Amino acid sequence: MSALVNYRGDGDMYPGPSFYSGDFGLLLSIDSHVEIYCPPRKRSRISGPCVVSGNIFEDKRPSIDVLPDECLFEIFRRLPGGRERSSTACVSKRWLAILSSVRSSEFYNKKHVSADDDMEVECDGFLTRCVEGKKATDVRLSAIAVGTSSRGGLGKLSIRGSNSIRGVSNSGLSAIARGCPSLKALSLWNVPSIGDEGLFEIARECHSLEKLDLCQCPSISNKGLAAVAKSCPSLTAVTIESCSNIGNDGLQALAKCCSKLQSITIKDCARVGDQGIASLLASASALTKVKLQSLNITDYSVAVIGHCGKAITNLVLCGLQNVSQKGFWVMGNARGLQSLLSFTVSSCRGITDLSIEAVGKGCPNLKHMCVRKCCFVSDNGLVAFAKSTSSLESLQLEECNRITQVGILTALSSISSKLKSVSLVKCLGIKDLSTEFSTLSPCESLRSLSIRSCPGFGSTSLAMVGKLCPHLHNLDLSGLCGITDAGLLPLLECCEGGLAKVNLSECSNLSDEVVLALARLHGATLELVNLDGCQKITDATLVALADSCPLLNDLDVSKCLVTDAGVTALSHGVQFNLQVLSLSGCSMVSNKSVPALERMGGMLVGLNLQHCNSISNHQVEMLTGKLWRCDILS
Repeated sequence: MSALVNYRGDGDMYPGPSFYSGDFGLLLSIDSHVEIYCPPRKRSRISGPCVVSGNIFEDKRPSIDVLPDECLFEIFRRLPGGRERSSTACVSKRWLAILSSVRSSEFYNKKHVSADDDMEVECDGFLTRCVEGKKATDVRLSAIAVGTSSRGGLGKLSIRGSNSIRGVSNSGLSAIARGCPSLKALSLWNVPSIGDEGLFEIARECHSLEKLDLCQCPSISNKGLAAVAKSCPSLTAVTIESCSNIGNDGLQALAKCCSKLQSITIKDCARVGDQGIASLLASASALTKVKLQSLNITDYSVAVIGHCGKAITNLVLCGLQNVSQKGFWVMGNARGLQSLLSFTVSSCRGITDLSIEAVGKGCPNLKHMCVRKCCFVSDNGLVAFAKSTSSLESLQLEECNRITQVGILTALSSISSKLKSVSLVKCLGIKDLSTEFSTLSPCESLRSLSIRSCPGFGSTSLAMVGKLCPHLHNLDLSGLCGITDAGLLPLLECCEGGLAKVNLSECSNLSDEVVLALARLHGATLELVNLDGCQKITDATLVALADSCPLLNDLDVSKCLVTDAGVTALSHGVQFNLQVLSLSGCSMVSNKSVPALERMGGMLVGLNLQHCNSISNHQVEMLTGKLWRCDILS
């Protein structure tokens, strides 16, 4: 029996059994039973002996792979440009690893050549790369280090998560450091295998680093952070979150070496205490943004903020359970926060009526104030703060359950003439008033009012708000299931300037009557209307909006009682700018509405048809094809 065997020959003459060579290949006869057919191939650049042993061919030709890593290293560092290095890195993981071990400064040819046009470009760090999850491996980082050097240089790198089997380690980060000296921003999230050794390489090579973000990196300690601080004096922003081995020594190194530091965020680091925070705040005179959350610091650190934070413009303090009323009182009365523009405080039991008043007096330029989950602030503290501040433009209160309607209405009447926005969220202490106040003066400057998920806020309170805030443009009453048409109508009638954005989602007791009044009174200025979950809303609402609102561009009637007739009326309306329409959960909207939706499709960029079970999938697919500019959810 004879057999034809495909063999990768190169046309050369080899010692061995007889063979026949023709134009179409090579026929090699080993014995009377086996014939081997060799098709013609390109001649090999390196020829060597080939030993035939039965049916097994052993290739003994010389290979560059037999060279040790040291020789390959010397060869690779002499490659002329980025195109050649990228091509070389594609040969094998071994070559990629060796090439990524060459520091940028060790290449003989320091000029980086673009792979596209062979033009010389500087490695200034124009490129951004983000690797996360399964894609976050050392091999990928090595490839990024080699591939970006000739294309403007890597400027920003974000590693989020890690491959569970071949996760990112110090080796991958070291490759980035060696190949990307232009790196300016590094973000490491949830990479437990990267430790101090990786940061040592970053410190050794990336002296232009400006931003460092470390989150859930338990293997990084004070040593790694200190190395970066000493070698990267251009650091302007540092974030440290849930890093269990970083403490006071690392922060002190930042304070000592990073005079340009402008932003610092430290969250949930058990080893960080007063010594590190105080040292940092006292030394970093350029700090403008400070966020401290869930730290074991005391009144001392907060007092230092008040004394030394002369450049701070944005301050966030959250979950500081060991800071008492005294600490915040001293922070305000120290009068060092003269530049503070925005202050957010959350879950701090030291914020009381006395301390919040001190903050108002000690921060004369404060424009934005946000108080969340501070259970010891009452009406007295809110009113005192409102009277003490002179520049406030925005006030947000969330889950402050000792504050009532009386405090809110009195504060609105007493607050600065610059106040533009007020937001109340889940303040359960709010209960509807039984009588109205007649002595309160209106807040003429207020333009935006948001009262969300405050179930006690009722009709009497809304009427008072209307009288206090006659120039509202934006109104958000979402989640106030207790308000009715009769309660909301007085507020709508008092708004003299014309409402532009109205959110009444989940106000289940409202009906078409209030929307008809809204369209009649404010139709000329309305741009956004959200009626999601208002189950008494019918086609009459769509007809009124279609006839009276030429500027309407965002409409949400999800889970309302609208039908095909209402959608058709809307398509013939006067609004020419409707861009977003949500009909989610409108079970009475069917295939008959598709032509009307097509007519509106010229301007629509967003259409929500989720849970519209009366519209078939086929019609949705046809609509998707015709409204190619529109993002359709179904």
